[in-house]
Amino acid sequence: MSRLFVASSLIALALIRCGSPDKAGPAAENLADVRYGYQVVNVYPHDSRSYTQGLVFIDGYLFESAGLYGHSSLRKVQLETGQVVKQHDLEPKYFAEGLTDWHGKLVQLTWETGVGFVYDLPTFGVKQTFSYSGEGWGLTHDASRLILSDGSATLRFLDPESFHETGRVTVRDHGKPVNNLNELEFVDGEVYANVWHSDRIARIAPDSGEVLGWIDLAGLLPKGTVTDPEAVLNGIAYDGAQRRLLVTGKLWPRLFEIRLDRVR
Repeated sequence: MSRLFVASSLIALALIRCGSPDKAGPAAENLADVRYGYQVVNVYPHDSRSYTQGLVFIDGYLFESAGLYGHSSLRKVQLETGQVVKQHDLEPKYFAEGLTDWHGKLVQLTWETGVGFVYDLPTFGVKQTFSYSGEGWGLTHDASRLILSDGSATLRFLDPESFHETGRVTVRDHGKPVNNLNELEFVDGEVYANVWHSDRIARIAPDSGEVLGWIDLAGLLPKGTVTDPEAVLNGIAYDGAQRRLLVTGKLWPRLFEIRLDRVR
């Protein structure tokens, strides 16, 4: 057997085992290295007094959870004008946090009290309360579960009827935990998560916790528009019918409809 034949055979075997580089496609790409920039499609007014902790788009309206002790509320807001058309104020002992919808109801977290509220969506009447361990930060849902962030690198899954925890996953980028996960939105099978005190949104595979890519929103709000150090990016809503992505921040005077552009 010639050396040339042996060498050729080894090369062929390696290609069979590893796959040809030309045919490797997306599987060969490190998904966490994917980066997205943005283009602003529309700019809408936003109440600069609202310490935005949760944001949802339902049937043409924004529903917003605004935080801070003594100022927390649940709001229904006209997108185009920023006008608050319905508001429910929480007791001063509660610091409102994440918000999502579930089958004609709104579910709202609070920060340190471990108490959640379930509201009738049309009337904002409180239907029930529930409890959970640890802090409440962000909240969203997939087809069968509520998904909760608590400021760590952990996403927790809750049964939407009993509110019992059914599982959890650690969010990782290149194997390293991504801490400070905040406001959440479920978009086309992925969890989008604000990272507190950053201009980035992580795109997360909910079942594995793997970061699939990063959205960089640096420069979205012009410098000097806000001066409060806590006026950071936080608030993601998705209009699935028109495939519109809406983002804002705590105490921001503007809300942005953006289109994502892959840059890497």
